[in-house]
Amino acid sequence: MSPLHHSPTDQYGKPDERPMAVNPFYGEANPAAAMTDAPPKHRLPDGPLDPATAYQLVHDELMLDGNARLNLATFVTTWMEPQAGVLMAECRDKNMIDKDEYPRTAELERRCVSMLAELWNAPEPGAAVGCSTTGSSEACMLAGMALKRRWALRNADRYPSRDARPNLVMGINVQVCWEKFCAFWEVEARQVPMEGDRYHLDPAAAAALCDENTIGVVGILGSTFDGSYEPIAELCAALDELQERTGLDIPVHVDGASGAMVAPFLDPDLVWDFRLPRVASINTSGHKYGLVYPGVGWALWRDAEALPEELVFRVNYLGGDMPTFALNFSRPGAQVVAQYYSFLRLGRDGYRAVQQATRDVARGLADRIEAFGDFRLLTRGDQLPVFAFTTADDVTAYDVFDVSRRLRERGWLVPAYTFPANREDLAVLRVVCRNGFSSDLAHMLVEDLNRLLPELRRQPHPLTRDREAATGFHH
Repeated sequence: MSPLHHSPTDQYGKPDERPMAVNPFYGEANPAAAMTDAPPKHRLPDGPLDPATAYQLVHDELMLDGNARLNLATFVTTWMEPQAGVLMAECRDKNMIDKDEYPRTAELERRCVSMLAELWNAPEPGAAVGCSTTGSSEACMLAGMALKRRWALRNADRYPSRDARPNLVMGINVQVCWEKFCAFWEVEARQVPMEGDRYHLDPAAAAALCDENTIGVVGILGSTFDGSYEPIAELCAALDELQERTGLDIPVHVDGASGAMVAPFLDPDLVWDFRLPRVASINTSGHKYGLVYPGVGWALWRDAEALPEELVFRVNYLGGDMPTFALNFSRPGAQVVAQYYSFLRLGRDGYRAVQQATRDVARGLADRIEAFGDFRLLTRGDQLPVFAFTTADDVTAYDVFDVSRRLRERGWLVPAYTFPANREDLAVLRVVCRNGFSSDLAHMLVEDLNRLLPELRRQPHPLTRDREAATGFHH
């Protein structure tokens, strides 16, 4: 079976089989012959290397990676305080699943779940159930599994053979993990397309796609494509009206991968969470605006009824009786500890200050890019600290892929991509502002763009024919 990522090839298209080059300074002084022995690249070496040599070889190769702080494509946290890094190093050998051996790490996970339940206005925070995950993708899978099982239990009498095919309603702008869920768990994905200047789910259109086999509707609090919030309250209202007309009671899952750690602090009056009775579950990424290095996510359910007990497994072969509801088993406890550190370190006021500063940077940067006159903003960074923009209608010399390619030459990764079905004609650039992307860095980005624009304007036509070569970013 071939790997997803292929090794570099030589000029004839054959795999690069050259051994790794070892600087004599890297090796042990004795024996002298060992100083330049080159280990192979694609098979295990015959013998061990000195640890300093192995470290330097790996270190040197990683120098060719991009600078994470200048990666404006990723939502993932790229900076934490040194104290958090020390805590994570101290906990990297702790297995999160082994709650009997590491009871305090397990306790910190429980405290994080409780804090999130209170933050998201669970009716009874102590009654909410939840768990940490390796990221929002796993959290979404777990939420989808719970929706599907609840649907199956409700319809056990009507479909004793369970031969009816369940469906899940969502906007076409959902993160790819939802498409994976539907493929892996054999659920029909019913997607609301984009229309005109609406780039995310329409509540009425979502309700119209629901039927007796709908396991739930997914609302996105912070679209990956443009950073906008979907109208969760309006979605619940449309489903309330559907229930009044038809009797269909459709639960909602809120994918708050990013927005669930922004809205509670900056948009407290926005009703999107467990204050809405139809919201059964919520997920977020601790490693995005939760301000923790990857990878940690969180999945919470309103109460125990929303998470069928038959999906919770209990194991005793690590010692003790440990309930587990996850796709993964062993994983490090370091990220959970780092999440608790961030909650403890910042509190509500600290998170509010950090997220507000990030939103201010996003809004200011969007305004400055708009002021060039070459670009049209789709969003302005006033929901998620994220905004998308495209070239103005009268710009014909270059396109967004040219801009992305030229900014990459300056070290910036600003993704360019097309929107999905019904708006595939629209190609945009997107900037994700995170903690650590300061107003000074934003100013440097504007300066670099200002230096590039005269050259781009002199082009006879857009030059980036190979769009995949223009940017390494793909949805």
